[in-house]
This record gives sequence, structure tokens and C-alpha cells, in this order.
Amino acid sequence: QSPSVLGNQSSLNFEEIMGDYFGDRDSNDSDSNYSYTLDYEDTAPCHNHFCPLFQRVAPPFLSVTCALAVLGTAALLVALAKRPQAWQWPQSRTLVAQLALAMGLFAALLPALATGIAWGWHLGTGLCRLAHLLWHWSLFAQALLVGSGSWGTTWARWDPRSRRLAMALWAVALLLAVPAALAGGTVAGTGCVRRSVGILSPAYLLHLTFLLGLLLLLPMALLVATLVVPRQRASWRAGGAASWLFFGLWAPYGLGLALEFLLHAHLLEPTCGTFERFDHALGLSEGLGVLHCTLGPPVLLLARLC
Repeated sequence: QSPSVLGNQSSLNFEEIMGDYFGDRDSNDSDSNYSYTLDYEDTAPCHNHFCPLFQRVAPPFLSVTCALAVLGTAALLVALAKRPQAWQWPQSRTLVAQLALAMGLFAALLPALATGIAWGWHLGTGLCRLAHLLWHWSLFAQALLVGSGSWGTTWARWDPRSRRLAMALWAVALLLAVPAALAGGTVAGTGCVRRSVGILSPAYLLHLTFLLGLLLLLPMALLVATLVVPRQRASWRAGGAASWLFFGLWAPYGLGLALEFLLHAHLLEPTCGTFERFDHALGLSEGLGVLHCTLGPPVLLLARLC
């Protein structure tokens, strides 16, 4: 049977050829331009050139991103410690400190991922799933923190109410990240991929629902509420929109995953040209999202200074 982009797990999964920062093809594969045959009338092979490009570009990109993220997060934490009185609502010290913690957790995973892409993932399925869990825990925690900070003044002070909210948000974020860990795993021996199960598996469908809800539906709902409720616009004028950089950077990736689902579920008609361009677009959108841990700290600092 020919390897199929849209085939089942006995065939080559499209996840193995896309620009996914948790995955890579076997670096010992002698064919750097993989050929694929689609599951429809057109039997011409689809040649994909993204995997070799991804394996060359991703490790240095993730390494540089991690280094810049560490410097930016350190500067943000120093500013929080040296001038605590300067951080007031809506960018309160309590909220920004938790955002810095989540961005630091995200950045801490990048060296292992860069190493796994460059030389193969040899740490096993368990650590691969743990990496997925921590990766998405940090993302979901930031989404919930930015969302809660955009509505209400609970984070204006660190009191029993805000402490309970913080514990609840981090616990919910961890719970929502569990399907991502269950859907991820190792493929082809050394690849730690985002999706090692079928597109219609319960774990992946649940993960996709949570991710699209937090990265797309939540910011859309908050944006509408901000435009409708006058008092919410005051937080934007006071610099509250700075933390929305997170949603802006990750929204294209959410849209890409939604399109990926439609293609794999045959709800959109696939062509060779579609897939040859799509994995580039999805990889670039994920790379844009990864930059949030680098751009987030300086943007928060500049918003407070201005």
C-alpha cells in the first residue's frame, strides 16, 4: 500500500511531514523529498520538501528563541521585584508574575525539543507525552490568565480571592492539557509528534476542542464583550491590551489546526498543491506562536513603562 497523507495509522501519517515542533522524520531516511499518494482519483505522487527544511531551521530557531526568552523573562522578573508598586491594574504584579512563570515553563522545553528534532527523540514515549503536557499546560494557563485579567479586577491584589482563582486556573489548565498528552507520542521510533493517533480519535478531538476554544473562541468572546461593555475598554486604554499579544500570535496556529482537521476529515477536497503548501503554512504559524515567550516579556515591560 502506498503511503497516504490521508491514510490510517498503518500508512504514513501527515503529522510526520508537517512543521510540528514536536515531530521530525527519521534523520537516517535516505529520501529527503518524500513522495505521497493521495486517497482519491489523482494518483500522481505529492512531493513534500518541508521536512528537510524543518530539520535544518527548527533547532537553531528554537535555541535562539529560548535564549531570548530567558533574557526577557529574567528582565521582567527583575522589574517585578525592584518596582512592585509600578505594576497596577490592569497589568498587575500578580497577573504579570504568573504570565512570566507560564512563559518561562514554555521556554524551558525548547532546548529538549530542538535536540529531539536535530538528532531524534530518544527519551521515550513517556517523556514525550510529558513534554506535550507541560507545553500545553503553559499555553492554556496563559490563555486563561489573559482572559481572566481582561474581565474584572480580581488580579489587582494578591488576596485570598485571587489566590483561589490562581489555583483554579492552573488546575483547569493542567486538566485541559491531559488530552494533548494522550494524543501525542512517538512515531517512527525517534519522532516525538503532536498527534500519534488518528484525526478522529477521542483524545485528539478533545484536545482540538480545548485548543480551539481557548485560542480562538475565548479571545473572540472577550473582544466582543470589550467592545460592548464600556468599562472594559478602560483596561485597554490603561495598557491591558499588551497581554493580548499571546492570542494574536497563536490565533493563526489555531486556524491552521482547524483547517488540518477539515482536510483530514475529507470535509475539504485535498489536492497535492494544498498539502505541499499547507505544512509550510502550519509550521510557520506554530513558529509565530512560539515567539510569544520571546516577545511577551518586552511587550509587557514597554506597556508598563509607557
